[in-house]
Amino acid sequence: MDSLELIDIRKAFGATPVLDDVSLRMDRKEFVAFLGPSGCGKSTLLRIIAGLETPDGGEVRLEGRRIDGLRPGDRGVAMVFQHYALYPHMTVRENMAFGLRNARVPRAEIAARVAEAARILEIEPLLQSKPGQMSGGQRQRVAIGRAIVKNPKLFLLDEPLSNLDAALRMRTRLELAQLRTRVDAALIMVTHDQAEAMTLADRIVVMHDRRIQQVGAPMEVYDRPANIFVARFVGSPAMTIAPVEPVASEGGFARVRLGDGALVETRVPAAGLPGAGPFQIGLRPEKVAVAAADAGTTSAQVDLVERLGDRTLIYGRLSDGLAIIAEDEGHSRVRMGDTVGLRIDGAGAHLFGPDGAGHHSAGRSA
Repeated sequence: MDSLELIDIRKAFGATPVLDDVSLRMDRKEFVAFLGPSGCGKSTLLRIIAGLETPDGGEVRLEGRRIDGLRPGDRGVAMVFQHYALYPHMTVRENMAFGLRNARVPRAEIAARVAEAARILEIEPLLQSKPGQMSGGQRQRVAIGRAIVKNPKLFLLDEPLSNLDAALRMRTRLELAQLRTRVDAALIMVTHDQAEAMTLADRIVVMHDRRIQQVGAPMEVYDRPANIFVARFVGSPAMTIAPVEPVASEGGFARVRLGDGALVETRVPAAGLPGAGPFQIGLRPEKVAVAAADAGTTSAQVDLVERLGDRTLIYGRLSDGLAIIAEDEGHSRVRMGDTVGLRIDGAGAHLFGPDGAGHHSAGRSA
């Protein structure tokens, strides 16, 4: 049975539509990330699931039961807010027990649930502390603990790492990965950070312009983006998107010409492309390698060299002005102002038709 099912969810604030016919199914114990830019509707969708917003249309079902007409506390859902929402005058123990006391859970059961959540999250030494005495990472764990004690069927995490510094974010990401193995529930995380989504989620739901753009496993979304928006949004640095002119196919695969005249032989089946353009090519940096100036598919003037240790990103410009990103070895000798050759791996190229839909290499793993 599906843990969560969203059916044609619609929502508007006044005259402004926020969600338009959003549908999704989640499996039990699945970890799903809602990924998208600010204002795309992902947090509103989370609040609708939690019962903090009312949809204008559609249904929310949890384990087969319709819950969109129920109060938040009756849904079997627990939400962890972006700003923790802890009571500053209460200890950790009191914060975690507060909701259970309001629900009139027996005192002995409250104590047992709080102790178990504290053990799972390794916060036993903090039980007598107050939020003002703790770090951001510790407060985040307490907020998660307050959700765990409710024994929910579904956890909702709203930007759980956004208020943490880089070091704490990495540690808390690891803790979230471990948490999913310790709780018997599905998890949804809202984030605008693709690294969080790619690292933690079983599936990513990419949202934009009020709708779901693509649902898939992290590498499926990365390798086979449904459209230009997904291609640009998922991946850092972003995929290079450039207009191209199709030329006669060879061996059944599309061949295209860049604006500077360079020919790229893709592995995209020509038969699957629309009959007419315009067309655009999509190139990940790792599919564009630095070569000798006279040995590549094309050449570029180097604008910026970004050294990342094990690899180097080269930001360049083709003769027609197209900005492109290539990848070189960690100890690259390329300098700003150099002219370098670029060897484009056509087997890793993506093509996008006039409707923006993605067309990918035959046999490319999803």
